Amino acid sequence: MAQRPRSSRPRPAGSPRAGRRRADPARRAAYDVLRAVADRDAYANLLLPALLTERGLTGRDAAFATELTYGTLRGRGTYDAILAACSDRDQLDPPVREVLRLGAHQLLATRVGPHAAVATSVDLAKDVCGPRPSGFVNAVLRRVATRDLEAWTELVAPGRDRDPSGYLSVRYSYPRWIVNAYRDALGQASAAELEDALAAGNVRPDVTLAVTPTAARDPEPAPDTTPTRWSPYGLRLAGGDPAPLVATGRMTVQDEASQLAALALARVDLDQDQLWLDLCAGPGGKARMLAGLAAERGARLVASDLRPHRAARVLDALRGVQHEAKLTPAVLAADGRRAPWRPGTFDRVLADVPCSNLGSLRRRPEARWRKTPDDVSELTGVQRALLNAAIDSVRPGGVVAYVTCSPHLAETRDVVTAVAGARDDVTILDAPAVLPEVPGLDASDPRFAQFWPHRHGTDAIFIALLSRRSPTGRS
Repeated sequence: MAQRPRSSRPRPAGSPRAGRRRADPARRAAYDVLRAVADRDAYANLLLPALLTERGLTGRDAAFATELTYGTLRGRGTYDAILAACSDRDQLDPPVREVLRLGAHQLLATRVGPHAAVATSVDLAKDVCGPRPSGFVNAVLRRVATRDLEAWTELVAPGRDRDPSGYLSVRYSYPRWIVNAYRDALGQASAAELEDALAAGNVRPDVTLAVTPTAARDPEPAPDTTPTRWSPYGLRLAGGDPAPLVATGRMTVQDEASQLAALALARVDLDQDQLWLDLCAGPGGKARMLAGLAAERGARLVASDLRPHRAARVLDALRGVQHEAKLTPAVLAADGRRAPWRPGTFDRVLADVPCSNLGSLRRRPEARWRKTPDDVSELTGVQRALLNAAIDSVRPGGVVAYVTCSPHLAETRDVVTAVAGARDDVTILDAPAVLPEVPGLDASDPRFAQFWPHRHGTDAIFIALLSRRSPTGRS
């Protein structure tokens, strides 16, 4: 039989060498996302869908690549501790490290058989690292395969009694400082509830949709959805792709607690209700909800964001509401701390401030490895400035909602109490009383509402409501 002539074209960088078995496409896609997250701070939830489309991965292959990517990102801290116990090297080359993490996840948290998990990881190592590290990868993963996840965790984690935070950090794969932040935010909760909260952050959430309030009168149900527990505009998608539903213009993807944050602002009784403001509106989910609620009352929403490209996304998000509203929502690119509007202009103001996003780690598992306590410290100054600007923007008698997607006390309770304590024109309202249908909103301060994944099945959204009064104490 005649041999196929060897191509004279150079081999593309990163492609398998002649004669080498190519890595499984799903595993290679997951590896490439992990490397992009580590090397250039890519966002897995944005990169992975694009990569799957580009490489034509669908069905079971796409689902497997998704599980490998998110599962490995969530379990990274635990897997690194186990891999350190199975390796005699202090430092690992980044490509080898990601291959080992993917292999550990398959061995310890999926139904992939041990032989297949090790063999395919060796193939992946040859594909992305060359032949030399493959023996090392094989040896380390064979050691990992000798125990299950529970046994390894008990072996490599610090003692629960001696170092509770260290134990939980390894067991649930969080940096120690986040474990401590969750403990502080839960206050008097039991140790078991702290573990429940950490465990819930490792469970990938269902897709939740928000129907635009002006479209909610349409009785036709969306296929494969069920109503959410508390938001009258929420739908939980049983499975599949939300894109066709979003393309109808009637709904968008939005966590139920985020919907309820907008509803809480809208539920406070006011004697005058004409003009609303979303101070940090990008990318536009809450602005869309607020615009629909305002339209039902004959009020108008102004949405503002510092960055022009985010303001453009808000404008796109509002297109489905504009034709329903008598007063078209307005979108501005402006710094809320140096507002272009006059003080006291608005009746209701939402300040959904930039934060650490520690409340959405279910959706963005890589964020736990990116953020540091210094990041939180830097954010609190911006958060206080934006809350002060929101209060200045609302008229006496109006209301402000301060919202963060974080349970960290420095970003939640401490910001609100510091700002309110330094002013003589603010009253902190009872936020849980505005959402009486939702149980378990108690926070470190009973005036504030704190959602939790383990209690509510939502992101860990924090809500504070503040009423502005005149400096003399009269509304």
